[in-house]
Amino acid sequence: MERIEHNRSIRSILEEVEEGTLSSLAAKSGQSRGRLKPEEECDLRPAFQHDRDRILHSKAFRRLKHKSQVFLSPTGDHYRTRLTHTLEVAQIARTMAKSLRLNEDLTEAIALAHDLGHTPFGHAGESVLNRIVEGGFRHNEQSLRVVDILEGLNLTFEVRDGILKHSKGQGNILDDDPKVMASTLEGRLVRVADIIAYICHDIDDAIRAGVLTEDDLPLRYGNLVGRTHSSRIGSMVRDLIATTREMDDGELHLTPEMTEAMVGLRKFLYGKVYGNPSIKRDFDRARKVLASLFVAVIEEPERPEFAPSLTLSGENRGTEAAVDFIAGMTDRYALDLYDKLFLPRPWAVL
Repeated sequence: MERIEHNRSIRSILEEVEEGTLSSLAAKSGQSRGRLKPEEECDLRPAFQHDRDRILHSKAFRRLKHKSQVFLSPTGDHYRTRLTHTLEVAQIARTMAKSLRLNEDLTEAIALAHDLGHTPFGHAGESVLNRIVEGGFRHNEQSLRVVDILEGLNLTFEVRDGILKHSKGQGNILDDDPKVMASTLEGRLVRVADIIAYICHDIDDAIRAGVLTEDDLPLRYGNLVGRTHSSRIGSMVRDLIATTREMDDGELHLTPEMTEAMVGLRKFLYGKVYGNPSIKRDFDRARKVLASLFVAVIEEPERPEFAPSLTLSGENRGTEAAVDFIAGMTDRYALDLYDKLFLPRPWAVL
């Protein structure tokens, strides 16, 4: 084993390794723009690795295992949840980061935290809060609120920036606008990894559920990305790595053909899967559940069912606390609470 210099922290040695091995374009832990609140850094872990560990041990991260991805509260063991989606995003992003010699710790930290603020019931839940909350609701902003305030993780600027700017909705995959793109290449990688992950695994889950077959996929895109789950991921990942290395201009790139395929497959999913009548019916039911719970929390915040999760104090704190409470729920918690509040209870036999 290489002899460790006892007069230096392990963290400083690892920071030096980053400087010597990572690309000049990579974000370096020792050059971070800092945390919300100054603190003494860990003697073992560089800043981004420390952030990754804080995220992994948070309560919000554990709750992701019971939040839906597309299929609401699936009973099958093999459907994705928000947690498995997050892990797939992290794996895809790390593969690309390693190939481009970017900072894997920063990449993984952003990927693991990017959906911490997501609602129960997937985007159905997000659409409810976006409609009824003044000013709207965006899960990327809520994710930042989770790590900053609700969990108090005091993460670095680079991780927080990547969390806030990972979401593109149906916008451009890679955008020239610095207001919507992360300041680091690692943060931009997570943005691309997110769409690669959900395109590929939502197709996979939809085929497993019988909503789609492989033959339903547009032929022109299938010929480019492949006809299996692994080939689709591999094609998109390899395209970004090869095109970025070829351009060599300090930005991330996809070929025009791959960009068209990814945008086309995303549009296909919105029409054929997310808009599928059976899935949409479940989404509509989920929206009613969350809307009813939100109104109940606003109107009767003192109810014992809401404590100790709900704490109200100060002007406008009611709506803010209600949003935190609803967005933080898992699917099963929301359904159980709805059942307790709104469904009739059987009479006891005396």
